[in-house]
Amino acid sequence: MPERLAETIVALWTPLIILWITLPTCVYMAPMNQAYTLSTGSPLELGRQSEELRILNRSKRGWVWNQMFVLEEFSGPEPILVGRLHTDLDPGSKKIKYILSGDGAGTIFQINDITGDIHAIKRLDREEKAEYTLTAQAVDWETNKPLEPPSEFIIKVQDINDNAPEFLNGPYHATVPEMSILGTSVTNVTATDADDPVYGNSAKLVYSILEGQPYFSIEPETAIIKTALPNMDREAKEEYLVVIQAKDMGGHSGGLSGTTTLTVTLTDVNDNPPKFAQSLYHFSVPEDVVLGTAIGRVKANDQDIGENAQSSYDIIDGDGTALFEITSDAQAQDGVIRLRKPLDFETKKSYTLKVEAANIHIDPRFSGRGPFKDTATVKIVVEDADEPPVFSSPTYLLEVHENAALNSVIGQVTARDPDITSSPIRFSIDRHTDLERQFNINADDGKITLATPLDRELSVWHNITIIATEIRNHSQISRVPVAIKVLDVNDNAPEFAAEYEAFLCENGKPGQVIQTVSAMDKDDPKNGHYFLYSLLPEMVNNPNFTIKKNEDNSLSILAKHNGFNRQKQEVYLLPIVISDSGNPPLSSTSTLTIRVCGCSNDGVVQSCNVEAYVLPIGLSMGALIAILACIILLLVIVVLFVTLRRHKNEPLIIKDDEDVRENIIRYDDEGGGEEDTEAFDIATLQNPDGINGFLPRKDIKPDLQFMPRQGLAPERLAKRNTRE
Repeated sequence: MPERLAETIVALWTPLIILWITLPTCVYMAPMNQAYTLSTGSPLELGRQSEELRILNRSKRGWVWNQMFVLEEFSGPEPILVGRLHTDLDPGSKKIKYILSGDGAGTIFQINDITGDIHAIKRLDREEKAEYTLTAQAVDWETNKPLEPPSEFIIKVQDINDNAPEFLNGPYHATVPEMSILGTSVTNVTATDADDPVYGNSAKLVYSILEGQPYFSIEPETAIIKTALPNMDREAKEEYLVVIQAKDMGGHSGGLSGTTTLTVTLTDVNDNPPKFAQSLYHFSVPEDVVLGTAIGRVKANDQDIGENAQSSYDIIDGDGTALFEITSDAQAQDGVIRLRKPLDFETKKSYTLKVEAANIHIDPRFSGRGPFKDTATVKIVVEDADEPPVFSSPTYLLEVHENAALNSVIGQVTARDPDITSSPIRFSIDRHTDLERQFNINADDGKITLATPLDRELSVWHNITIIATEIRNHSQISRVPVAIKVLDVNDNAPEFAAEYEAFLCENGKPGQVIQTVSAMDKDDPKNGHYFLYSLLPEMVNNPNFTIKKNEDNSLSILAKHNGFNRQKQEVYLLPIVISDSGNPPLSSTSTLTIRVCGCSNDGVVQSCNVEAYVLPIGLSMGALIAILACIILLLVIVVLFVTLRRHKNEPLIIKDDEDVRENIIRYDDEGGGEEDTEAFDIATLQNPDGINGFLPRKDIKPDLQFMPRQGLAPERLAKRNTRE
């Protein structure tokens, strides 16, 4: 405690001593600015007399002036004397009054209006306000008239070391890569001190580390934190807590200090290779496992994290490299072994693989630590399973001629049980693929036979599915597709490709081609179609037409002469025999109809009917039909026009000038004499519907029903009828 008290006394009184030493210089400079005399005071000496300063008077003004100083945070029992104002115009007769105005006048600073003494009546804080500008004036005591113009002066608040340094942005967090070299910069911190940085060392800060050594160091002036040890390993310790101190007064004894914390986290680098947890792995798998199924997982552990721990897995050796594959799981960081090809317990019962795990991202700086990979051995045991039958081929292709005999064997499928027990196999046809039941199969040997006749022209392909079932275990079945192609035989005769009708001009020339025809055959010979054309034997010497075979397998019909006349013969029928090149060859006879027509000079057919001769010259039948259609259309338009005009002229509403009384309505009711006259309005009878605003239409026949009024006696009703 005695040392602390002494440090506090020195810190408080040192600025006052400096102020007292510099005061004469300030007073000496005062006459350069104002004409007032200023006496400053301090705790050591207050109130130098104005007579001692009169040697500084100037001839023009009567004030000697300078700044005043007051220590902050002064808290004595009495107001502290800041300074004294005095003018040489004051003879001491107490006829002069001093007035103070400006910042804090009357609230913070108070002046004795007789002596001119200025006191601070409140505790001051330089950090809140560093200086105050005030105005002083000497006036006559009785008249309050100014004796001199007012003058401004400044009271400055002198700083003391009353504020400790603060880390405004703390606590701090920083990162640095592990395995960094000595002196690697981590971060820098900053503390602030509210004291005056110009006056003394109150705001001069020095930084140091209180906790966190020997791992980190700090620059005393710049507060830059650096690593103090090389090759710090994140896997050994990841996080460090550093306590940093900032002390003012240049770090000397008696200064105030503040602390903050810095959390330093070591970031990961790839400085560790992957390592398998075990050198040998054992897995077992049924032989009937589905392709792509995961058989097992292997994992190489890596002490690093993130992408530095990512590894790729590969099968580098073994007798199952073609059957198995390994993929990397990025989430679990392990290798997944999967099946690529089917297994067969009866063929091979176990496999051995050598797998390797290698880091994906390698840091060249640490390549000297050795290869960043590891290997392990994997043994896979195949377990026996009851497998379904296996066909000798995955698909079958059979061929059969369309004229094959019923129950003839088309082909055969074979299958076996791959298990050691070797169960017998039963074959069947999936009838969903053979709805017409065109084929049968022998359940024991798999021979496929024909059940119904085939026709290649209806269907060339038949696709069926054969089922093989184990007799000992009916749940073990296999399926195989069988494609049956129907081969062609020459069972269709050729015929015309279309319905042909030829037209022969009366003015045609001999040798002119009348029509070109072609033939078709539903059969499909291997070498393509080749047709032979001929006339019937009785038509060989036909005087009118002849035929000519073309290179494109078509036939041209030619006229032998001219002068055909449709009045003599309008139609000619020409039978043509068409034969194919099959074995045996087939033939058919097709008849071509040839019509004799009237043509224009350039050979354009105009009319092929005999009635065309009675038509006027230059008008064809088509033209006459068009003219007749136009006439009928005009007649229809005229009839519609007349009908519309008639309907328009006939009014639909009864006009007012018509006498409604001409429309006599008969009803069976007995009149009541004068009572009826008074009870009924005669105008209503003249226009019975007009009262409701309704005018009867003449184009609608009213539907009147006459019902006898209830309550009339038969005698009265008969009397009324007699009166009428």
